[in-house]
Amino acid sequence: MTTHDVERESMEFDVLIVGAGPAGLSTACRLAQLNQEHGKELQICVIEKGSEVGAHILSGAVLEPRALTELFPDWQERGAPLNTAVTKDDIFFFGGAEKATKLPNFMVPKTFHNDGNYIVSMGNVCRWLASQAEELGVEVFPGFAAASVIHGDNDEVCGVITGDMGVGVNGEPKDGYMPGMELRAKYTIFAEGCRGHLGKDLINHYQLDKDSTAQHYAIGFKEVWDIPAEQHQPGLVVHSTGYPLNDEASGGGYLYHAEDGQVFLGLIVDLNYTNPYLNPFAEFQKFKQHPQIRKVLENGKRVSYGARAITKGGFYSLPKMTMPGAVLVGCEAGTLNFAKIKGNHTAMKSGMIAAETVFNALCADKHAADLSEYTEAFNASWVYDELYRSRNFGPVIHKWGTWLGGAYNTLDQNIFGGKLPFTIKDTRADHEGMQLASEAKQIEYPKPDNKISFDRNSSVYLSNTNHEEDQPCHLQLMDSDIPIQVNLAKYAEPAQRYCPAGVYEVVNNEDDEPRFQINAQNCIHCKTCDIKDPSQNIRWVTPEGTGGPNYPNM
Repeated sequence: MTTHDVERESMEFDVLIVGAGPAGLSTACRLAQLNQEHGKELQICVIEKGSEVGAHILSGAVLEPRALTELFPDWQERGAPLNTAVTKDDIFFFGGAEKATKLPNFMVPKTFHNDGNYIVSMGNVCRWLASQAEELGVEVFPGFAAASVIHGDNDEVCGVITGDMGVGVNGEPKDGYMPGMELRAKYTIFAEGCRGHLGKDLINHYQLDKDSTAQHYAIGFKEVWDIPAEQHQPGLVVHSTGYPLNDEASGGGYLYHAEDGQVFLGLIVDLNYTNPYLNPFAEFQKFKQHPQIRKVLENGKRVSYGARAITKGGFYSLPKMTMPGAVLVGCEAGTLNFAKIKGNHTAMKSGMIAAETVFNALCADKHAADLSEYTEAFNASWVYDELYRSRNFGPVIHKWGTWLGGAYNTLDQNIFGGKLPFTIKDTRADHEGMQLASEAKQIEYPKPDNKISFDRNSSVYLSNTNHEEDQPCHLQLMDSDIPIQVNLAKYAEPAQRYCPAGVYEVVNNEDDEPRFQINAQNCIHCKTCDIKDPSQNIRWVTPEGTGGPNYPNM
């Protein structure tokens, strides 16, 4: 018997939501509210591939509470974990390994300011949202990974099939094998986050991006540190540009003073960089050694580490978000406002709009439709307005660099409110344009001191990552020869460096020939490989449910 021959159990819902992040849970909560307000009995289900809600959530995060306040006006009385209001914004230009210049307000786009926002753990916010959803009657099932889409006779989306459990590395069932279930619904909302593997397939299948520019991404690192009380300033938000990235890549750093004596810090590296020797993880370690950051971390203790890709293409990269029977929401579609360095509030609002649209369709007995009403409602919303006003923000940084692009953005946002009459697009995908290794500048990185900077293996340990070892590899190579014959020969195989978890290695076999090794057990589900591989040869698919990182409060 093969896993393709089995009979699968089936469950039916009115609405199925794939992913228990901010967008998916906001969709569920808003649907359930409408359900109660109108006396309906819609069956609403959320599935989540992590071991628990929040296990795979990683975000800075400074949360703008606009969408949350619309969803739950009494969120403070309900105990939402927004406990640290932003008290101060500092933005620095790091001119070198020792240099820092604090930028005055007039030199900073006003979208960077955080009055009225909160420093939060989005993992904990999502856990709270899930509890609200369950109180409203939503079924929330963590540990269930959506492996494939169910299509109907008219090519409509009818739901998903969850991943099989107990399949060996050879693809054959083991003892205790449990086939995945068919979860069918009148509408399915895909909220998998950045570069969701089903969302990626749906965008390709329905050509949802045919009128969009190439989507763009960054990799965002995050660590949580406990620091001495005298170094802690609750509510302080610090952003930086410049060192360590300088001319090699665009991006920037952040350090947020959260509650309970902790700071959240990280580095965002845009994935359109061209030097194959650039190592984003090592750049993050250099960032922490800058005196402006190091002084906060000294005598502290690192307690958590993680990384996640960020969808940042913005307005011009938005795909069509609807198809027969389904809607893409949040970072699955790319609703992040890069001018604010924020996407949680826009993701939540996109899910709420989807909930209202789907609810109205079901009340009208309209099933499995391509809901153009969603597009109309989205275009009339404040999310659309935000994204339109910041439409050129990312492209000008990519095309003109940090200084000239930053000057344009400051003028556009501070003086013209994002309405300068120009259209600036970046049409080159992030995996394109990689320099040949023979023409690229090699980069030497310092060894970690194991006090402020660390290696990848000890970092992955702090992500609590685990996968069942005897299962098919979820990092699929389209052609197993390409890593050595193409990527190593041309680009010194950049997967060795762009992966933040040490998943990919080039090792020598017994004949002293190079061999590409995949340590899938280390994978923290960031999706960078699926995005950055210059040959587009790596396909990330979901492993068994509950696999991956187990982030506590990221």
